[in-house]
Amino acid sequence: MAAPGTAEQRWLREVQDFARRALPGPDGQEPAVLEAVLRCLRSAGGGALPLGYSFISISDLQHQQRIPCCTHLTWSSNEYKEWAHQGQDALPTHRALPRTYLILVGYLTDGRQENKEKLVDGCLYVKDNTGIIPCELLHFELEWLESLFLFPSWSYIPQTDQSAAGYLEILEDPVPVNAPKEVLHSVPVTYPPSAEPLLTSRIPCRKRSKLTVAGELIRLGPLLCVRNKTFFFLFLKCFASAIHVPVLVQEPSQLAWHHVLQLGHRYTITGLSMSRLKKSGQKTFVTSVPSCLLPYCAEHMREQPLNSTWQEESTQSSSLETAEQLSGSLALGVEEERPRSTKESKIISYVGVVTKILNVQAGLFLLDNQVCLCLAYLPLLKSARGLRPGACLELIDVHLLQKPLVSFPFIVLGACLSSTVVLKSFSRLSTPYQPPASSGNLCLQLLFRYNLGMPLYLWLVSLLETFEERFSCFFGHHRLLSCTHQNPGAAEKFLVPLLQAMMPDREETRDFYNEILAKVHHCPLQKYLTLDPPCQAPSLSAVCHVAEQKSWEGFSPSQLLSPLEAQHMGTQELNRRLAWSYCTLSAGSFQPRLILLGVLRVSSRSSSLQLQDKSSTLPCVISQKDGSPFANTALIGSLLQVENYQLVVERFLQTDFPSWEHLENLEHVRKKKTSVYVQFYFEDVQVLHGAGGRLQKGLRSENSSSSLRKKKDSSVRPELQAPEAKVLKLEDPKADTHRDENCQEGQSSTGTTNCVSHLFLVTQKEGLMLRNYQLPREDGEGQELQRSFQATVLWLGRPRLWSHSREIGNLLELEDTSCDGEEAMTQQEALLLFMGKSLRWFPFLHQDGLYRFIVPCCSDLEVFDKLCFPPLPPTFLTRPSCPLCLPVQDTWHLQHETWLSCLPEHQLSARITLTGVDQRIFSIPEVISNSFTGSLVSFSGEIVQRTLCASPKNEKLSVTVRLPRQKGNLLASDHSVKLSVSVASGSPAVMDIYITATYLQHLWGLLPGAKILFQNLERKISRFHNVYCTYIACSCVSIVSLPASHLLFPSSPAGEASCPSLVFLSNLRPHLQNQPRARILCHLSCVLAVYLQWVCSLCSSIFKEGRCTRHNPPCPSHTGVRKASARVLVEDGTGEAVVLCRNEHVAAMLGLSLPEWEALQNCVQSRGSVSIQHGEATGTGCLEEPEDLVACYLRSLCRSPLICRPILLDFRLDRKPSKILQPAPPQLRNFRCGEVEFVSQVGPRLSLLCLNVEEVEQDALSYLNSERIRRTSSYCCVRDTV
Repeated sequence: MAAPGTAEQRWLREVQDFARRALPGPDGQEPAVLEAVLRCLRSAGGGALPLGYSFISISDLQHQQRIPCCTHLTWSSNEYKEWAHQGQDALPTHRALPRTYLILVGYLTDGRQENKEKLVDGCLYVKDNTGIIPCELLHFELEWLESLFLFPSWSYIPQTDQSAAGYLEILEDPVPVNAPKEVLHSVPVTYPPSAEPLLTSRIPCRKRSKLTVAGELIRLGPLLCVRNKTFFFLFLKCFASAIHVPVLVQEPSQLAWHHVLQLGHRYTITGLSMSRLKKSGQKTFVTSVPSCLLPYCAEHMREQPLNSTWQEESTQSSSLETAEQLSGSLALGVEEERPRSTKESKIISYVGVVTKILNVQAGLFLLDNQVCLCLAYLPLLKSARGLRPGACLELIDVHLLQKPLVSFPFIVLGACLSSTVVLKSFSRLSTPYQPPASSGNLCLQLLFRYNLGMPLYLWLVSLLETFEERFSCFFGHHRLLSCTHQNPGAAEKFLVPLLQAMMPDREETRDFYNEILAKVHHCPLQKYLTLDPPCQAPSLSAVCHVAEQKSWEGFSPSQLLSPLEAQHMGTQELNRRLAWSYCTLSAGSFQPRLILLGVLRVSSRSSSLQLQDKSSTLPCVISQKDGSPFANTALIGSLLQVENYQLVVERFLQTDFPSWEHLENLEHVRKKKTSVYVQFYFEDVQVLHGAGGRLQKGLRSENSSSSLRKKKDSSVRPELQAPEAKVLKLEDPKADTHRDENCQEGQSSTGTTNCVSHLFLVTQKEGLMLRNYQLPREDGEGQELQRSFQATVLWLGRPRLWSHSREIGNLLELEDTSCDGEEAMTQQEALLLFMGKSLRWFPFLHQDGLYRFIVPCCSDLEVFDKLCFPPLPPTFLTRPSCPLCLPVQDTWHLQHETWLSCLPEHQLSARITLTGVDQRIFSIPEVISNSFTGSLVSFSGEIVQRTLCASPKNEKLSVTVRLPRQKGNLLASDHSVKLSVSVASGSPAVMDIYITATYLQHLWGLLPGAKILFQNLERKISRFHNVYCTYIACSCVSIVSLPASHLLFPSSPAGEASCPSLVFLSNLRPHLQNQPRARILCHLSCVLAVYLQWVCSLCSSIFKEGRCTRHNPPCPSHTGVRKASARVLVEDGTGEAVVLCRNEHVAAMLGLSLPEWEALQNCVQSRGSVSIQHGEATGTGCLEEPEDLVACYLRSLCRSPLICRPILLDFRLDRKPSKILQPAPPQLRNFRCGEVEFVSQVGPRLSLLCLNVEEVEQDALSYLNSERIRRTSSYCCVRDTV
């Protein structure tokens, strides 16, 4: 171990090396400077040198110290521990500053440099030969400037950004290396009472002698920077009165005064002149270059009276002062006339400890965990240094605002330009330093641009905080928050329209000078009104959560079913009808109104479009108002704003309700799930940030007022930048664990390499499902079923090579192929297979669309041919209808160009040639007609009703065997959805489409009122001659238009609310089973049969005396369900029909009231079933027992003449009649009316299904008969004319 003398010598040598490198001084004087420093160290250490400490330069401190630290040269360990413990007591969640053993020596300076006065910002710095660093002091003297100091106690606070340097907090006064010289001043002074009248003089300012003013400092304004000029105001008050005068300090050498001045202290300022501010016209005293700031000392001061020139002007100020007082009174009177809801803030003083930094960019700090301090209305030229958690602040003349924003949890203290913020003590905690942005601070720019009040500003900050948190991970802070007028950022595009809507009459620009100098205080914080935010933009996870909550609020299973309908349902049917429902929410469904924001992405896992932010994803369905499919691939990766949308919540229930009587008992709900997605029109989208350089140009071409299908110019399209990188960056993280590496490779490789493109036309697209594709593999092993879809396309032209994707030009391939003719193009057909990540193109690929595949980092024009393989054995490849199969690679990019119908004039020949290859779209009347012979059909229609039902027996086996249940399917595999589709609401032709639950997880937007394009459905005919369609493997659907907002009610499907048309029985076509609801005015001729039953809700066996009668095997059910049916005969004078009535309609046919019907069914409960039958002819016997009173009552009721009456019947053709009618010619029938007998031709009886029965009053009967006569007469006239 070395001797102490040796250690001291080694330490001194290190100090000498440090002095030569870091300590400034003239050449040859370094030993003198070093000796002075060592003398200070010995004096501070009691005569001994601190050998345990080492000197550190400014440069080393900035580059080597990465965490906050502190140094206390003269403290013991116990003193440091006590100091640190006191700091941690205030905020236990933070650690105390760690102690280091460093010695800091340097010059205190204000940053002035020769010919660079613009760098002087009023801040103080410590410098040596190696560098310069900002510093904060609690106490400062002007004599310290440009003097060498030893700093015995200080803290270094680095920035959170490690690439930038931090700053110093000087905890104790520095020790001067050389003692400063004291200078005694004896100067003549003028006091504020004599100087104040000079400022109210009307005579213009002229050159005159300088003035020295002495007084007490009552207010110290903040440092301001206007047009690169830094300045501040101070106010000196008379010692014996309230008269005060303002002084403007703007000389760079005098900005350091701001650190010296303390409220309540007395000062003398020399060399003052009077000046008028250009903007406000107000007069103030201004310092000059030789001006000095001196402490006031009565022994060295003598009062100087004003000369004659000053006195001449002061006598003319009385009238102006009176006018100012009068105007001030008027101003106060106007303010008092404001509405009572407007609050006036209180001006208070407050001392508190910073406990949290709420938002340093917005100037928001939390004091004492209960008060929010807002410094946004004060310029933070010192970059908020010292305002760390644990620091103590004294606030003087700040505004107290209670509840300025409904959603803001704290009381707010707002500092205006008349307020003073004093740092009383530094923080003792190890918290990093995050300075506010010196330029491009969007919060502050919008605050000053629109002169916002505190409530609106706090709401703006909350929106911006959420916006930045959600999307900075996609675009970075700079691009997201940039606020240049030439290129505003995404946040500014989002916020500015909201502010303009909130402030249609923009307030005047904030007058800083008037706010500081006016006698009557006026600032944006003086009056405020509690703001209830007009809108919100929460995260997507919060949107989904709130939407799910709203969908279940007040939800009851009984809401989904009509009580009259539910009481006749069995257990299986009842629970199946409850299994799937939906509700829709719009922006106005939320309070406040909800705005959707998200990055458009497409998931290869779900093959659906999604809006994404940092928190979650939200599936979306995008349509276009002109009816064309959405295919804008350039929009991937763009930040979208949507205010007009339909938020759909699909509800899935697993229930075991025994009967309708138990619907209010929610214990039978075993499981409930939801699926949330949003649907909107592309025209309602605002693009806040595009993914490509020329994206906005492409969007304007597609989002114009003219229809996309009518556009003729396809030369303008979005530019593609790094195609595979742009898409993979937004891919599902679970789909590829090496996503980040792929993104980086794509971005770095596609910037300078070639790419190959190939244009094609989509002629057919099939649905997404599991397919038995086994691609060739080197190991020869097979693969499982692959989730995929395929599309038949027609290659147009040949592949082209481009040096960059930006160079991809117009549709030159069409000009080349248009000369080849149709025969040449039909030989270029291909079958594209999409699997894996290429499934992301499923929502963009549509029939009749012209697309382009772009292969990045490739120069091989035969890349498409090399990847093709035959989907069938070679023996079948000789057939011309067997195209080659091309698997689409994950890295390929799909770019939509235009639609076949939108080709320009110079490509018209190619359009005519390609038109013949498209798939025909039929109409619903064509598909349901008897003459139609096709098996695969495509048509469009509006969904009238959506019903969950059991899968047809002939469909269950094939579906479940080929397609095992997939993850994410919320419905049982034995369920199907029946969509009733018509051409339009109220159209006479209705088509039923059945879709098994297996396919539903890939189909969004199938809601009543939506117009859908169905492609490649399988057309089928039932044994009752009903035409229906089923969704099969090659089928595909696309949303043409979204449902209108007034149709989004699941309990009242579109089309049923409208009044059915009045028809005649003779006009009905019995073989058109797809006819919808209609109405006839008819006469009930006879009741043919009535069946009343009490059946088991589980097995449908007879339920008698409270138990099921099934014995083999025994049924465990204890719940019965009422069933009723009747067959009646009606005629309207043109024909006859047998009407089947069920349940509640039976009571209406029999003319029974509700109590009578209830009593009748209660009698059936003990019997199990009651039925009667009788024919039209006299003498037909009854089948019921003679002693059964209920049957006798029904028989007598049916034979009563009161039953035969006119009724208004709503019906539809019975799609499953007991007897299928064959075409037959009309037959002669005899009809008797009283004693008169008529003969008429009558066709075969139709089978109708009763939907509603209404009694007809005499007035209504007369009106309807007249309408029938009028329509019959006009019909006969037309027949005679023809």
